[in-house]
Amino acid sequence: MQTFQTLLAKRLVDALAKAGFPNVGELTQATDSRFGDYQTNAALILGKQRGENPRDVGAKILERLDVSDLSESPTVAGAGFINFTLRADAVAKKAAELFADERLGVARSASPKKIVIDFGSPNVAKPMHVGHIRSTALGDALARIATFIGHDVIRDNHIGDWGTQFGMVIWGWKNLLDREALQRDPLAEIVRVYKETNARSTSDPAVREACRQELVKLQSGDKENTGIWNECVALSMQDFEHVYELLDIHYDIQCGESFYDDRLAGVVDRLLKSKIAEVSEGAVVVFFRGVPELADKPCIIRKSDGGFNYATSDIATVEYRINELTRDTLWYVVGAPQTLHFRQIFEIARREGYKADFRHIPFGNVLGEDRKLMKTRSGENVPLRQLLEEACVRARKIVEEKNPGLTEAEKIDIARTIGIGAVKYADLSQYRMTDYIFSWDKMLALQGNTAPYLQNAYVRIRSIFRKAGESAPKTDKFILNESAEITLAKRLCQFAEIVPQVLNDFRPNILANYLFELADGFHAFYEACPVLRSDEPVRGSRLALCDLTGRILQRGLDLLGIKVPEKM
Repeated sequence: MQTFQTLLAKRLVDALAKAGFPNVGELTQATDSRFGDYQTNAALILGKQRGENPRDVGAKILERLDVSDLSESPTVAGAGFINFTLRADAVAKKAAELFADERLGVARSASPKKIVIDFGSPNVAKPMHVGHIRSTALGDALARIATFIGHDVIRDNHIGDWGTQFGMVIWGWKNLLDREALQRDPLAEIVRVYKETNARSTSDPAVREACRQELVKLQSGDKENTGIWNECVALSMQDFEHVYELLDIHYDIQCGESFYDDRLAGVVDRLLKSKIAEVSEGAVVVFFRGVPELADKPCIIRKSDGGFNYATSDIATVEYRINELTRDTLWYVVGAPQTLHFRQIFEIARREGYKADFRHIPFGNVLGEDRKLMKTRSGENVPLRQLLEEACVRARKIVEEKNPGLTEAEKIDIARTIGIGAVKYADLSQYRMTDYIFSWDKMLALQGNTAPYLQNAYVRIRSIFRKAGESAPKTDKFILNESAEITLAKRLCQFAEIVPQVLNDFRPNILANYLFELADGFHAFYEACPVLRSDEPVRGSRLALCDLTGRILQRGLDLLGIKVPEKM
């Protein structure tokens, strides 16, 4: 199914060719509805290229442009923009097509990719904290949207389950562990043990050396230390899984750093043999001579003491994902501070001859009300599990106030849907590189650009059908006469244009903001256009319009990983 944007763009290309002009510029949704629904800057660009008045160029294009079945007569405005205003009957016809389409007009990709998305990636022996919400929610939304568009997606949770910290964890486990505390709150006890061991090793060289020896034993396959490590990983994964259950996040594979450990020596040998890496001051290093932004930033892949690091592991990961998972596209949803690291890894991969499409998808920080990184009063990172559970508690209060007659099971389920949705939406509605302030009051508000506001719009739609005594509309014919219903229908027709745009620069906020505008459009329609009190066939048309709005709200929120309740 073609969108209005696609149809108008094709007609524009034909008109440019007939006028003897090259295909330039782009046709986009209009930024201001007062000037129409779509606009193109083709005449503006051609005018500058040819030294002609863009408005005169625009007139020449319009002479050869036939869009009479789609748009009112196009106009040339301002400095030379050509504006299009959709015909109401064309919108009604397109709305009927969307109504009959379970994909709501969103086309599958003509060139599907085989993608692995690396997101989440918590560290073993530490609880997930509020900062993990960004990678986790963003990665999940991108996975959902890419899958819906037709790409073959593998979701990989690259867990930090290997490294020098385990020497301290194991020493502390053997010497400081409180078994009862471990049973009560496993991760809290492991963190306590690690912190105390770290403090002791800082002041006591003997403890520091003992920790190093425990790490060597672990890396050598010592049975006792491997058993302790396995228990730490299992306890951590239990905690992570509880968080993922709350968030409704699922992974296809969870290959931690330990998965690649036996591959690291081979990585170094291969890079030395190919002369991509060289020995420098006892370490094995990759220099990036000839790459200006990396020329003075070498990458160590084996330290002078023989140890490997994140870079070595990530190079092994690239090899595994391309060769064994047979992926052609690798997306890494990891914070902005790792930008240099991924530039180095991707450059090494290219030098090895890998042709995959490598993308680092960075993001900003979650801030507290003081505009600093969100912390507890004691200065610790805010545990994500605690934050999500608090979101459900706060949402429960809203449910109690709004609909106290619900059953206990309904209150629990709806509170979870609202609370978790609010946290996710607060993150995803921001441009990913923007630092944002975490505010309970704003994210749980029933007004404004929030998940509860969008969920409430869906609930209102379902309540219309309950009042009508119908579960679905009985007609798929749309009659659009009032400006509010025409505006709403136009917005519905843009869903199929918005969804693919999200992946252009990995911006779920485009979809979130579209859904907010759609909910606004629905509320304006609902206030201006009686639904159940209208006579047929207008009543049936407006019920169909409500149903299509509800379906797009539900599908759009689902693509963001957010559920909708039937009641609130």
